[in-house]
Amino acid sequence: MESLVKRFSEKYTPEETERFQRALEFATKHHEGQKRESGESYITHPIAVASIVMDMGMDAASVTAAILHDTVEDCADVELADIEREFGADVAMLVDGVTKLTISGKQTYITKKQEQAENLRKLFLAIAADVRVVIIKLADRLHNMRTIAYCNPYKRVRKAKETLEVYAPLAHRFGMGAIKGELEDLSFMYLMPQEYDAIKKEFNERKNEREAVLNEAMRKIGVQLEDAGISATISGRPKHLYSVYRKMQRANCSMNEVYDLIAIRVIVDSINDCYASLGVIHANWKPLPGRFKDYIATPKPNMYRSLHTTLLAENGIPFEVQIRTYEMHRTAEYGIAAHWMYKEGRTVRSVLDRKTSWLRQIIEAKDTTEDSKEFVDNILKDFLGEYVFVLTPRGEIFDLPKGSTPLDFAYRIHTNIGHHCQMAKVNGNIVRLDYKLKTNDMVEIITSNSQNGPSRDWLNIVKTQSARNKIRQWFKKENREENIQRGREMLENAAKRQGMLLSDLLKPDAVAPVLQRLNMNTLEDLYSAIGFGGVSSGQALHKLIDQHNKSEKAEAIAAKLTVEEPPEKPQKPKNVPYNGVIVHGDPGMAVRFGNCCNPLPGDPIIGYITRGRGVSVHRVDCPNVENLYKEQDRIIEVEWAIGANSPFNASVQIHADNRPGTILEISALLSGLNISIQGLNGKPSHDGSYVVEMTFVVNNAEQLSYIIRNLKNLKCVNEVYRIHH
Repeated sequence: MESLVKRFSEKYTPEETERFQRALEFATKHHEGQKRESGESYITHPIAVASIVMDMGMDAASVTAAILHDTVEDCADVELADIEREFGADVAMLVDGVTKLTISGKQTYITKKQEQAENLRKLFLAIAADVRVVIIKLADRLHNMRTIAYCNPYKRVRKAKETLEVYAPLAHRFGMGAIKGELEDLSFMYLMPQEYDAIKKEFNERKNEREAVLNEAMRKIGVQLEDAGISATISGRPKHLYSVYRKMQRANCSMNEVYDLIAIRVIVDSINDCYASLGVIHANWKPLPGRFKDYIATPKPNMYRSLHTTLLAENGIPFEVQIRTYEMHRTAEYGIAAHWMYKEGRTVRSVLDRKTSWLRQIIEAKDTTEDSKEFVDNILKDFLGEYVFVLTPRGEIFDLPKGSTPLDFAYRIHTNIGHHCQMAKVNGNIVRLDYKLKTNDMVEIITSNSQNGPSRDWLNIVKTQSARNKIRQWFKKENREENIQRGREMLENAAKRQGMLLSDLLKPDAVAPVLQRLNMNTLEDLYSAIGFGGVSSGQALHKLIDQHNKSEKAEAIAAKLTVEEPPEKPQKPKNVPYNGVIVHGDPGMAVRFGNCCNPLPGDPIIGYITRGRGVSVHRVDCPNVENLYKEQDRIIEVEWAIGANSPFNASVQIHADNRPGTILEISALLSGLNISIQGLNGKPSHDGSYVVEMTFVVNNAEQLSYIIRNLKNLKCVNEVYRIHH
């Protein structure tokens, strides 16, 4: 710890050093007694994270926050107010940005995926507010991945998957190539161990030959540049294994067909030296046609700049040469962290604002997307997924998610250009607005003042959520009265199709909770949202019906409590239950349960009128429900009959330790709970755990939840999920 403080003092002011030392002492005190899964004292983790952040040249507040980043989350006696009081608002804000939400204890119904989505939403919004948050979070994830071998197999796979899907793309988006490559390779090793070992083995087979080629090429290039009077630092590097694997998969080729397995970096003083070095190298080596890329003239959106060319050695082995300045090299390795300094008298914030303008779109999206999973999915697709590069006629480069259309491009340039888009030209030819853009397409948007605004059809054309949000906002703002009228009619028609009157559902005590859940103030806001497409009429109606039923039940219970005489025996509903389900408005219809979600008594449900097969009953959170709502006239209200407790088959998936006695422990528990097992299938997983699928008989969802809670308490069990067949 003393060495860390000493390193810190060499880079920062005495005042900042004093604060950092206090923060280190604070973290050490409050993490006392906590252990990592390796058995080490927990404080070793914050120290490692702070070291990584410091090595990237971040400011004192970021390094201090890195030391404290787990105190609020993992120490019961520490609150965010304590951090702000002791170390300042700046540090507290950064700590809050990387602190996970406390969800599970407050909302027992929330799933692991929902919890992850809520935490990622909080993280993305924190990053959009201050990009230093992503530096600390990536450093945290990097150290956790370096030490992930000590975790149980199930946790290793879960963390590796999240890293590959979220954190490695984040590092890439922010230009942090060194961290991205290491995160990908570590994730690759634990997610696909067989593929990893195969790639590594094949890579090492000709390792000595490639290294000999690399060293000789470096020597020759060094001599050639020196003769030309160009000062350069020359180094070599092998390709990251996951990058090799991805290239082989995309191109369906062998490793021998990957041209940049090895690369030479030539680092020079200036841009002029970059192009001069390229000339010298091409004059002495045979370049492969079509393999030259100028990322200096046309930088990548993540700030990466370099010249790339692929050459052939005398023995026919290809190798890549990357030519860049020292500043470009630092940016290629550390991305956004490399810009955390004063440049030409302008603070880092002004520099970064121009380079990360896409972050503002995250802020714009947060108010238009209620669901956290949808919000996160949109970010992963819009900003962290695969993308294409397109150009304006002036040569400006824009990156867009793969599958984007000219309309997405128009809205990316400016909202008004999108609203007034009349047609588009791609490479000089007029194309449809739903044309799928490709890399290197030159796109020209033709606008017209006669185009008074977007068409509702555009919502089905655009790929990006940001464009979709801007279209919705236009309808929301420009046509509020029309939207209110349109939304009211749509909701009334949806209610009629259910055999109900909208007025019966709009009691104040039923409407208020629905508006609160949808983050709206008035009923007109709800009508307007339905009218411009922000909320579907089916979604709104379902929430209103659900709240209406809850209110009626509450009133009925209250009425019973005021009656002095013993309550009468509940009358059997006029709609006779079928399979324990009452179909409102259409008694006698046959009922079957959707195999996609296998609802149990107690699960919130909806009905869908099938063609010739009665009513199909689904859980409201069924993945297929969204598709069902597209045919709202076939949605019908259903509910479980009072006391519905018929036997149902329910299935769970259990991730447990792969050791003798695991199945015996699980079976003994279920036997003790008097649960009848209908099916059992278990097999080892590639992550080293043992995966068991079990089917047993339960009476309702509450009983299933009770079983799952008991299974989770077994030491041999890592996770339990309800599954559907």
